[in-house]
Amino acid sequence: VQLVESGGGLVQAGDSLTLSCTDSGTSFSSKPLGWYRQAPGKRRELVAVINTDGSMSEVVGSAKGRFTISRDNAKNAMYLQMNSLKPEDTAVYYCTTIVVIGSEVRVTGSWGQGTQVTVSS
Repeated sequence: VQLVESGGGLVQAGDSLTLSCTDSGTSFSSKPLGWYRQAPGKRRELVAVINTDGSMSEVVGSAKGRFTISRDNAKNAMYLQMNSLKPEDTAVYYCTTIVVIGSEVRVTGSWGQGTQVTVSS
């Protein structure tokens, strides 16, 4: 699995943005996936997770209620729909493969370049 993030940009507070995560490989549909973000000077944090067929997902933390994670295995793509964006959502957003063990989410893939999201006030 070789994931590439795209769709970031500069938006104003309150705007919406949809990020994409695509894979050129053949095992995409067998992998649980997650979105992470890293703001300047902060640790990378989990934003959302989704299982292999998209039937189960969860958005965590301050993004809950505003962001939606989804995937389209026919297109080898995962998405993060972000609504009501706030300046504190400014970060580089990454997608990666994960495994969920109990209540713990562990990263199993490598980090790509990410896509920058900047929200102005």
